Amino acid sequence: MNWKKQQFGDLYGILALSKEADGAAYPILIKILKREKVQNCLEFLSQNQNQFILEIERQKIENLSLLDKEQMLNAEQKNITRITDILKKIREHQFNELNYSLDEYEETKQHLITKISQDKKIIELLYFLVHLTALDERFIQCGSNSLHLLVYMKVNLSEESFINIRIRNTSLFGANLVRCDLSESEFDNVIISGINLNQAKLFNCNWKNLRINELNKFNGHSRRVNQVCFSLDGQTLASCSNDEFIVLWDVKSGKIKSTIIGESNIQSVCFSSNNHTLAFNCKNFVYIWNFKTGKQIVTLDGHSNGVLSVCFSPDGTTLASGSSDTSIGLWDVKTAQQKAKLEGHSGIIYSVCFSPDGATLASGSENKSIRLWDVKTAQQKAKLKGHSSGILSVNFSPDGTTLASGSFDNSIHLWDVKTGQYKAKLDGHTNNVHSVCFSPDGTTLASGSQDNSIGLWDVKTGQQKAKLEGHSSHVYSVCFSPNGTTLASGSDDKSIRLWDFKTIQYKAKLDGHSNHVYSVCFSPDGTTLASGSYDNSIRLWDFKTGKQNAKLDGHKNYVQSICFSPDSTILASGSYDQSIRLWDVKTGRQKAKLDGHSHWVQSVCFSPDGTTLASGSRDNSIRLWDIKTRQQKVKLQGSSNGILSVCYSPDGATLASGHTDSSISLWNVNTGQQKARLDGHSGNIYSVCFSPDGATLASGSDDKSIRLWDVKTAQQKAKLKGHSSYVQSVCFSPNGTTLASGSEDKSIRLWDVKTGKYKAKLNGHSSNVYSVCFSPDGTKLSSGSGDKSIRLWDVKAGQNVLFSDNRYKDILTQFQPSTIANTSISENATSYITTLIISQNYNLEIQGALILKGQFLNYEGVDIRLLFKSKGSCILEQQISSRKQNN
Repeated sequence: MNWKKQQFGDLYGILALSKEADGAAYPILIKILKREKVQNCLEFLSQNQNQFILEIERQKIENLSLLDKEQMLNAEQKNITRITDILKKIREHQFNELNYSLDEYEETKQHLITKISQDKKIIELLYFLVHLTALDERFIQCGSNSLHLLVYMKVNLSEESFINIRIRNTSLFGANLVRCDLSESEFDNVIISGINLNQAKLFNCNWKNLRINELNKFNGHSRRVNQVCFSLDGQTLASCSNDEFIVLWDVKSGKIKSTIIGESNIQSVCFSSNNHTLAFNCKNFVYIWNFKTGKQIVTLDGHSNGVLSVCFSPDGTTLASGSSDTSIGLWDVKTAQQKAKLEGHSGIIYSVCFSPDGATLASGSENKSIRLWDVKTAQQKAKLKGHSSGILSVNFSPDGTTLASGSFDNSIHLWDVKTGQYKAKLDGHTNNVHSVCFSPDGTTLASGSQDNSIGLWDVKTGQQKAKLEGHSSHVYSVCFSPNGTTLASGSDDKSIRLWDFKTIQYKAKLDGHSNHVYSVCFSPDGTTLASGSYDNSIRLWDFKTGKQNAKLDGHKNYVQSICFSPDSTILASGSYDQSIRLWDVKTGRQKAKLDGHSHWVQSVCFSPDGTTLASGSRDNSIRLWDIKTRQQKVKLQGSSNGILSVCYSPDGATLASGHTDSSISLWNVNTGQQKARLDGHSGNIYSVCFSPDGATLASGSDDKSIRLWDVKTAQQKAKLKGHSSYVQSVCFSPNGTTLASGSEDKSIRLWDVKTGKYKAKLNGHSSNVYSVCFSPDGTKLSSGSGDKSIRLWDVKAGQNVLFSDNRYKDILTQFQPSTIANTSISENATSYITTLIISQNYNLEIQGALILKGQFLNYEGVDIRLLFKSKGSCILEQQISSRKQNN
């Protein structure tokens, strides 16, 4: 470690030499080196120094006097000498040999970043080294490490030109490369998990040996996927569904190899050790099928009710079946005869699993118990009790010493198979755990849950290693490939996803809340984004880079609402701990704690002049607080129901409040009297918001509708329908022409205020959208979600973002208009995109990216453009070919 620290210390000393160099020369040098087609930049710099000086000065000092020119030339000569010296030292340093993104360098890298993250000169040098990879292969590794450091430090890389760069042996985990031009780039052995390539240009790229969390997404089922299972050679994946189909997939290509049609919901599927036999359930029967010939081998009939789980013994001679008739059947596969019937459970058998040696069978039941059975004698060996609800899944570790169980009680238990004793409880899921599966080496346990996530657990310590969030609904099944490199998951969202297990294990510096993000708010000066979460914290972010500026801790329970003062100096927060707190935005310190409410504080809002704060609570009251004295000024109480939302009118004279009794109240702030009551909704009013001119009030409710009200007449002007679940938040754009709404249906919608018509739907969150907020200039929309992430969307007042950009216009002029007309390119490219995501769980974003030719291969040689296309990217040659065929 001391050697590594010394290496990084040496590196800082080298990078610090850039403080004496003029960084304005870097892009000019790159331009000259490209023009001259230089492949050895140090040799060229040494031999052609005067040419460089002249080229640089030609662009900088044409109008200077002769004396000034001479002085500038001397200065530039020294600058080129400094840059050459820096490059020589970097080339000889291990920064140009080692992969600095590896975990072993994490601690020492932190020391380096602490010194360089705010140093503009060093950041300019890192950019230069990245661009140098396009020219001189001798600097590829240091350029790759430089790009990794830029990503790690959250330097804003969006809309940059990275044409021809060559990057290898590094991680770009979570990189924000929105609208970057990466044409002709080469990536080799690069982790690209979680990068944001929305609307990027990817022409003639050569990307290979890529590591990415999401290997592929298989779409083929029309209903819930109940189970996924790999064949023993790892080449085929079987999935069964409530759509009555079993689908066999080619793992490498993602294509369907064959299908088997059942007669009802198929709950379980299992491969035999002979690699060509498949067992599955259908109603009360178990079917054994030769999937290579496509023919049924035999039907096993013996249960009196539905079969929910099937499992082959390791040698393939015996099949176990668990049923809702509370029994387990053991079947001789060769003779199709029932060998034994295991009875003892008093509830539905959800899961059965053989131990690796085939001597023991585990079963999990609705009756909260797990039972271990001696397969040879058909007798019960042990009864394991500890879960507080039914057992949905059981799975043995590869060495057979440990049994894992997932339950309706949201927990996972680990059991000692020999003693039957409970070893550990793994907590982290917030809903039923439907599936558990050990990795082949036994070190990791995967779990699939009804909270839509996949958990990865360290078996030795019981700690959660990672949480994968990509499915948009319940995860019913998880399964490791035999070689342990891939994890498959099946979900209620009808899809199957494959995950690169090695990349999942990669530890990255992750930002974001650890629980639901319930409130987001831009500061009025447009510099900061604040978020309040169910993890009890408030965080302040740089909304350009996603870098966390501060974490505000103090609340003892969920933070429900946040609001900036008009001058952006104070942030107010309301919490389930019944308190309101005032924070100094600059220092991050708590300025005051306002107590008075006797129930959850649901909403806080500053008056336009910043002198007063309004708060609404489940205690049925609204309170107005004097910011200067920190004392309560007024208590408004005209309802016997909880207050869920409060909002001041732009002139500060009126306060609107949304209630749990479906009503909205308008209050005269000066008198404290209710001016009007607005009735029309049929559910809780989660959000109220005044238009910038104060003439209109918008409201969102759990009746799934948004309503627009005329403030003067207190009459409803319009009813906006489109969301399929509760409307949690509404917000007007600064110019008042657009209304944004966030819903529990996971979507954000944009509405034309004048016509009441729906303008756009923004998809991306995988859980409820609790809060939406426009930036002060109206170009960005932020959203907070139950998926624990914050997203920033590029809305630009509803303009066509992609094609209004001159660079993209230039791209599209290369194609005949008729070639791309009426194709999905236009649809994908013009959709609203996430420009930044702040989260602890990152997935690839590549919506509207333009891809032409080139190759994109993962470490197994699989073309992942199918994944790119499924996420909204445009494969231009496919579109062109399709158009030509149609013509």
